[in-house]
Amino acid sequence: MPRFDVDEIDLDPEDWDAFADLAHRAVDDMVEFLRTVRERPPWQPLPARARKVLTEPLPRASSDLANVYETFRESVLPYPTGNIHPRFWGWVMGTGTADGVLSEMLAATMNSHVGGWDQSASVMEQQVIRWLAEMLGYPTSASGLMVSGCTAANLTAIAVARRVKANFDVREEGLAGEGRPRLKIYGSRETHSWAPKCCDLLGLGRQGFRHIPVDREGAIDLEILSATIHADRAAGDHPICVVGNAGTVNTGAFDDLEALANLCLEEDLWFHVDGAFGALAALVPQLRPLVKGLERADSLAFDLHKWGYLQYEVGCVLVRDADLHRQTFAIAADYLQTPGRGIQPEALEMTELGVQLSRGFRALKVWMLLKTHGVDRLGQMIEQNVTQARYLAARVEREPQLELLAPVPLNLVCFRYLGEGVAAAELDSKALDDLNQEILLQIQERGIAIPSSTRINGHFAIRVANTNHRTRREDFDTLVDGVLAIGKALVAEAVSARDDAALVASA
Repeated sequence: MPRFDVDEIDLDPEDWDAFADLAHRAVDDMVEFLRTVRERPPWQPLPARARKVLTEPLPRASSDLANVYETFRESVLPYPTGNIHPRFWGWVMGTGTADGVLSEMLAATMNSHVGGWDQSASVMEQQVIRWLAEMLGYPTSASGLMVSGCTAANLTAIAVARRVKANFDVREEGLAGEGRPRLKIYGSRETHSWAPKCCDLLGLGRQGFRHIPVDREGAIDLEILSATIHADRAAGDHPICVVGNAGTVNTGAFDDLEALANLCLEEDLWFHVDGAFGALAALVPQLRPLVKGLERADSLAFDLHKWGYLQYEVGCVLVRDADLHRQTFAIAADYLQTPGRGIQPEALEMTELGVQLSRGFRALKVWMLLKTHGVDRLGQMIEQNVTQARYLAARVEREPQLELLAPVPLNLVCFRYLGEGVAAAELDSKALDDLNQEILLQIQERGIAIPSSTRINGHFAIRVANTNHRTRREDFDTLVDGVLAIGKALVAEAVSARDDAALVASA
């Protein structure tokens, strides 16, 4: 039998005043951490001391919260990825905002479960979805959901496409069945790796995604796409969806979304746009032509923790037909019945639009960003990032030792170091790749900047993705100067080593 005479416990502070003092100190520390970000390197490796702290055994006993916070300050806070730094341009990572810090604290305090219910958080998310649709010129009647990021957003959209275009009841019957055709999805070879992953998760198999070649600008080849769709149908496969890229991950190239919308209409295919960061180009009048046709998509995925500058994690999926969206995920359960009144007067709206039942209050930071800064200022910020990328591209093109490897239609710059003189001219393709990889690593390890890498037409490229609201033009000068200096030193070292080896061999 259980005992009922023991003292009951909770996890709240025993001394709320002491907790408030510590909380105020933490806020001060975080503000200072943001204010002094330029005084630190973009990244530094996690030292053995901190790594040891972060791999210690499971704690059994209680510890004082102030001591726990000190451990955080000493062993966690100084060693982030570094994407809040002005010279962080690796991959496509957002920088976060000061108001985003505040919104995260407020959301954590409320700890809302945003599955639906009669509550402010659910109504706010619906408002934010309408705002985001309006921002991008998408129908405000569309359905939508805040998700963890663009992989989840794309997966949600493709799940809707699969159900709608499969020509059989996928939810009830599954994909297996005698004589059932293989479902096919199409996108350019520059489409992000979420696509084959989603096909894998949705039962289409990685071969369910057809990689279509691109033209010289990095956009999908429409003629090859059309021919591939027709050939697959002739072979007995069943095309269901085309993915258009609004800013490819490698170079920021844009597919012709208007042409893709027309093709999908003609071929009765679902038209999905992956606008992970590029969809937000719609906020800049001069860039808006790049996303013409986006508003015709059946579904659209994009992130706010990329070019929306917000803290991780927050992405969004929009689906033009709200009924089709809901029919893909809604399911009846005894514990989710709708009584018509009380805290749950209607169906749990958000749980019927995606795979998550438990959902955090992601919309608050989006709401606070838009209310605080306004859409116009966000557009100015995005335009500034594009102008800065073109500044970097122009600087690269002025340097004889550097080579621009791809056009710069937006905010991504891919380049490499070529060197100069006889020694550099002797470098073959592999040696040049190895040289540039070493330059990149030293740029990162010396705390100069954090670009990432990719391959462009077979060449190793230093890749700068500028979604950073703290970056200034002089930061790119620092990067280029660092690349030139390190490249020159590495070539000189290689020449010296070669000469020494030749001297030894001749002795």
